[in-house]
Amino acid sequence: MAGYRKLSRTSDQRKALLRNQVTNLLYNGKIVTTEAKAKEVQKIAEGLIALAVKEKDNFQTVTVSTKVARKDKDGKRVKEVVDGKKVTVFDTVEKTVKKDNPSRLHARRKMLQTFYGVTYVPAEAAGKKKGTKTVDMPAKMFDEIAPKYENRNGGYTRIVKIGQRKGDAAMEVLLELV
Repeated sequence: MAGYRKLSRTSDQRKALLRNQVTNLLYNGKIVTTEAKAKEVQKIAEGLIALAVKEKDNFQTVTVSTKVARKDKDGKRVKEVVDGKKVTVFDTVEKTVKKDNPSRLHARRKMLQTFYGVTYVPAEAAGKKKGTKTVDMPAKMFDEIAPKYENRNGGYTRIVKIGQRKGDAAMEVLLELV
């Protein structure tokens, strides 16, 4: 008996479909799909959530000092003349950054193998590139999703049957995060 459903697709099409649906499920919180696809997506999503829950606090906070170019009100670099040459002025800035421990870094990379890139488009900037932001899905998993499920032992998703689809009578379900 096979360990997965083939979903009447070639392997590359199936992997792309599942990656897309897992990404949308974890970004939006719910998706509507067929029952067979939902069961496959559920397996992958629950594994990723379990990985995020396990590694959510596995990092160090480090203070780093860096040089940053000083900018004027228009956002252009400030230059000053030194020995007859124009030189950019730099300021030293202290930042605190999260440094992943090796196991969390491995978990982040496993997630990045599964997730597609997600771009957030605000409603007022619909159809425009300006104002869009790329979403860091592993960070969302560690910071938002994992804390919700830290006291739960599995069962992070739920499948609710909606009914049959009008076109081909396939059973449609709502797959959502609990």
